[in-house]
Amino acid sequence: MDNLLEAAAADTVAHEAKRAARHSLPIGAPCPNCNTALAGPWCYACGQRGEEFHRSIWRLTAEAFEGLTDLDGRIWQTLPRLILRPGRLTRDYLNGHRASQVPPFRIFLIVVLLVFFTGGLDLQANRQNINLVTLDSPEIQKQMSPSDRADMQKTIEMLRTEFGKPKPAASQGEKWLRAQLVKALNDQKAFKAALAEWAERFAILMLPIAALMLTVLFAFKKGVYVFDHLIFSMHSLSFQGLLLSVIFGLGLVGDWGAWLLFLAPAHLFVHMRGTYRISWFGALIRMFLLFIGSTWAFGLLIVGLFLVGLATVH
Repeated sequence: MDNLLEAAAADTVAHEAKRAARHSLPIGAPCPNCNTALAGPWCYACGQRGEEFHRSIWRLTAEAFEGLTDLDGRIWQTLPRLILRPGRLTRDYLNGHRASQVPPFRIFLIVVLLVFFTGGLDLQANRQNINLVTLDSPEIQKQMSPSDRADMQKTIEMLRTEFGKPKPAASQGEKWLRAQLVKALNDQKAFKAALAEWAERFAILMLPIAALMLTVLFAFKKGVYVFDHLIFSMHSLSFQGLLLSVIFGLGLVGDWGAWLLFLAPAHLFVHMRGTYRISWFGALIRMFLLFIGSTWAFGLLIVGLFLVGLATVH
């Protein structure tokens, strides 16, 4: 983990230094902060970056997009290799060939944001979107008849009454759970917002969980370390996120995008064999065990997300 943090920090410093040199004021120009003559990208007297801050909106937009995606050419080299040659991409990074790649953790974070952006598209338009809706949501109002909505409202009222009944013999945990469920039923929009806020944070937890499972699966393979599993997990989850984003997007126009899910195990198979250099049988066995472990982990994360959402509803 320390090696990963050091690599990420070194890449960030190098990227910022290169960006500062590209956008800095000429040598000898006065520092905008203290008027000291500049001798480089940063002022040696006050430490402020020596660059022109009066820029057009188009340049600021381009720089913001550049900072997000690192548009110095690396993104266009990384994405095709992530999709078509994932094993070689991860293997190159582990062997130290990193200058031409977007750092794995950076692309992982970008993909996480992309997944939640595409997944948050309108439920009615995106047939593949899994979204939490409340009874008074416009899409529910359109899809349910008045009698159906009345039955649903009656069920919610019954649950609210049942959970709101005092139970003297209940434990403190059960009392808390019943009280929070009543709050969630009373304010479904707040509960939905709490789930959406915490979902992105819980999604990042899949990274250490995947690395831990891979550590167990490759425990007896020599020359493979936790750092290797972290990089593999970042690249693998990034592809899965990109695939999921494409499926969400294609859901705007039809239902056939779900067939792309079959690419997920095929990509994982190629990626695992290329990175760890194992036999096809060894890759299939580990994929099967990884699928079982991931299913349990995902289920636990969903339960955890539900409990955290309940805990944050006030």
